[in-house]
Amino acid sequence: MRPHSHREIDPDEILIDAHNLPQFDTDQFEGRIEKPISRLTLTLVGCFFILLLSAYIMKAWSLQISQGDTFADKSENNRLRHTPIFAARGVISDRNGVELAWNVPSEDPDIAYRKYKDIPGLAHVVGYVQYPSKDSSGFYYQEDFKGIDGAEQYFNDTLQGANGLKLIEVDARGKVQSQNTIKPPKEGDNVQLSIDSRIQSKLYSSIRDVAEKVGFAGGGGVIMDVTNGEVIALTSYPEYDPEVMSARTDKDLVKKYLTDPGRPFLDRVVNGLYVPGSIVKPYVGIGALNEGVIDPLTKILSTGSISIPNAYDPTKETVFRDWRAQGYVDIRQAIAVSSDVYFYEVGGGYKDQKGIGVAKIDDYARRFGFGQSIPNSFFSGSAGVIPTPEWKKQNFNGETWKLGDTYHTAIGQYGFQVSAIQVVRAVAALANSGKLLDPVIVKGGQANVVRQIDVPEKYFQIIREGMRQGCLGGTGVSLNVPYVQMATKSGTAELGVTKENVNSWMTGFWPYQNPRYAFAVFMEKGSRHNLIGAGAAMRELVDWMSVNTPEYFK
Repeated sequence: MRPHSHREIDPDEILIDAHNLPQFDTDQFEGRIEKPISRLTLTLVGCFFILLLSAYIMKAWSLQISQGDTFADKSENNRLRHTPIFAARGVISDRNGVELAWNVPSEDPDIAYRKYKDIPGLAHVVGYVQYPSKDSSGFYYQEDFKGIDGAEQYFNDTLQGANGLKLIEVDARGKVQSQNTIKPPKEGDNVQLSIDSRIQSKLYSSIRDVAEKVGFAGGGGVIMDVTNGEVIALTSYPEYDPEVMSARTDKDLVKKYLTDPGRPFLDRVVNGLYVPGSIVKPYVGIGALNEGVIDPLTKILSTGSISIPNAYDPTKETVFRDWRAQGYVDIRQAIAVSSDVYFYEVGGGYKDQKGIGVAKIDDYARRFGFGQSIPNSFFSGSAGVIPTPEWKKQNFNGETWKLGDTYHTAIGQYGFQVSAIQVVRAVAALANSGKLLDPVIVKGGQANVVRQIDVPEKYFQIIREGMRQGCLGGTGVSLNVPYVQMATKSGTAELGVTKENVNSWMTGFWPYQNPRYAFAVFMEKGSRHNLIGAGAAMRELVDWMSVNTPEYFK
């Protein structure tokens, strides 16, 4: 055999390098080996496109067949809009038919603005509204007027009626093509209040005048018919402007209201609580008569003060002062001159004079409506406070009740707190011989007789005589006027530890012989050195009434 010859093979002879072959144009991919696309790759790519096509077909089927009706409805809703037709809100008027709140056209054709009578003193009685609200697309997310405060709030369901509904067709650019009423609106009902807006406004301005002249922080007043509970006037100073609060366009003024230390949103007559001072003395007095600790002729000597052993140091005395030495006074005179010593003794007892005690003070105060709110009413407010041993334990770290606490409670001090609406119905119960009425804010409304106070008529008459004497020559003499006989009880309630500030009260009724109207006026937190107070405000009112509304004195 011929032997094979062997030689080494150069790698260049096996792997051709295109770079070594200048005749190939590499820019045209010459000289490259191309591998065919595999069957697996083609299969995977085909499956991907089949899945993509299937998903498209399924989505189209869902949109057109499965959810076709739903999307058709949505499309139709984009073309057709449901819009509320706002019901005309009812008118609020006073007892004489004078409109206090009514509707006027606005820049928004869908909504009427609320207009309020431009006189002072109405804010807390009439209130204001919050308008329906819509977003930037025109959708109303609040479709009702909402009453805020006063009659607008309390009678909201009556005033607002029921909105209607209209269907508006628009084109792709939102232009209205047609509109049809689906449901017509139902107008709200009107409300006629019991107040007389003339007296209301004047009472407010009288209180404001006194407050601004001598520096009281605020005040309020209320007049009530003692036969049926109708409230003729109810006003609180300071107040807010209802139109400003409804429109909310004057942001600076709204902010001022919200930060005003005078608290213009507080209805002082219904929700304010104040130390009453001597205006509670008639109720302590009638309790003392009814419990037999005094009779109508019982006289007690006031030398200007009484002293009792100091509870903390028996070697010393605690002095309880009268506002002046009164001499010997009976119950009528004690009410007329507002003797503190007399009511210290008939309230808590002193030496041989028996007192009714704190439990009976609490009892008789509650009989006349103090310490209780008026439920389910326009006048529902704070219950107030009648100090008792239990109250003291809860509020003064378990401290025990002392005789001096009874003395102070008997003259309307210590922790005693009342509202003016409580005061006026208590005065009305004195005037009408014990019929405790819930006040009424609607003309012709049915008065609710809470209770007939179980006290003999003769004792009511004695208290009324004392109040008449107070008007003739006592602490209520500022209301001794020629055009009507009044019966009054004043009060000056000391505030704080220093007692530099006081609340000033004037309460009473008229006419004396056949009572028809009770009143309560107070001035809040003024200097004890003021020579004028609630009596001056009430006198300004009744002088004005004698000329402008004399029918109330007939």
